[in-house]
Formats: sequence, C-alpha cells, structure tokens
Amino acid sequence: MSNNRQTWETFEAMRQAADKGDPQAQCYLGVCYQTGQGVTQDDQEAVKWFRRAAEQDDPVAQCYLGVCYLNGMGVPQEFGQAAKWLREAAEQDDPAAQFNLGMLYETGQGVPQNYAEAVKWYREAAERGYPAAQFNLGVFYETGQVVPQDYTEAAKWYLAAAEQECAPAQCNLGLCYQTGRGVAQNRREAVKWFIRAARQGDKTAQYNLGLHYAEMEIKEAEAAEAANDTPR
Repeated sequence: MSNNRQTWETFEAMRQAADKGDPQAQCYLGVCYQTGQGVTQDDQEAVKWFRRAAEQDDPVAQCYLGVCYLNGMGVPQEFGQAAKWLREAAEQDDPAAQFNLGMLYETGQGVPQNYAEAVKWYREAAERGYPAAQFNLGVFYETGQVVPQDYTEAAKWYLAAAEQECAPAQCNLGLCYQTGRGVAQNRREAVKWFIRAARQGDKTAQYNLGLHYAEMEIKEAEAAEAANDTPR
C-alpha cells in the first residue's frame, strides 16, 4: 500500500467517503468487512467494496479482489478472474499482486503455465521488498530453472527474505551456510538461521537443528545471537 494513501479521522468519515465514490475509502471499507474491524465480518460485502474501488483503477483494491477470486472468499473461486485483477494491480506496481500473479504463472492456474513469466513477476515484487517473492526467486536461482543456476544470487535473495522473518528463506539460507553454496561455509551462521526459522515452526529447520544439537553447536550460536541483540 503506497504511503500517499489517505486516512480518515473516524470510521464514519471513511464510510461516507466510500459512499461518495472515493476508491481508497472503498478499499479500506472492504478490508474492514473482510477482517471484521468495526463491522460484522462479511466476505461478500468486502468483495462489493473492493470491486467498486477496483473498477476505478485502485491497485490495492484490484489486488484484494484478485486474492478473493484466488481463494474463493465472498465469490466463487475463479482463477481467470483472479489473474485478470491481479494483472491490473501488478501492472501498477503492487508487489502483492505481482507475487500472486507470479504464483498463478508458476502453477498454471487462470493463465498458461509459464515459469519465465513467473520469474518476471517474482522479480518485480522481490525488487520492491516482498519477502515471499524474494524467497521464490531465490529458489529459481538455486535450482537453475528458467534462470542460470547461481547460488550466490540465490543466497542474496534468501538473505533479503530471511531478514524480513520469512521462515523458509531463513531455513534455505541456513542450508546455504551449511553447504557453502553461494556463501562461505559457516556452520555457526547456518545454526543461527536454522534457529530463527525453527522458532517459527519450520520443520526442515527444526530437523537440521536436531542434527546440530548433537554437536552442541546450538548453545554457542544462541549465546552469540543473544550477545548481538544486547543494546550497547
């Protein structure tokens, strides 16, 4: 959501603006209905307001509407409609829409399966700081699918996502450090990232941590992390 979007002093002021046709207010009202904030939760009512704003070319509303079609929230699940609205928002540089459109191209839902298009949209979102897209882009570089295999580039995108607490990226970054792929091999760094992913419930990270527990390296890593977190 861009920083220049409006705010309203009261819920009623927002609703009045939405009734008068303000697309940003309509989008916010849709979010309120979707989340049940200030109103009774109602997915169909949320879709109504998202659609009104989306038809006025509001990219955030277009993204929300696309995700509603993607997940069947308030409307029947329809991947073609999801792709239509996500593309509208993606072409206006909405990173969430770019990520979700990339997912559709990767899975072939609503659009012909096309990994190159998936990577294109993941990259757009990743460069705008969207962590899930950064992780997915890293996977493409690690596997060498569509793009040249490049472990350094994979580790770079894993790190960007890991620093935003994306657990799968933290786990994969830990594996990069464990194996020395794309980064200098560093078991302590590997454990550090496994810890952060495991704390979020990542099963692969928890398994890898179990292996390191046997070597008692985990305690050293936790101590080092605690020391780094201590205010100076």
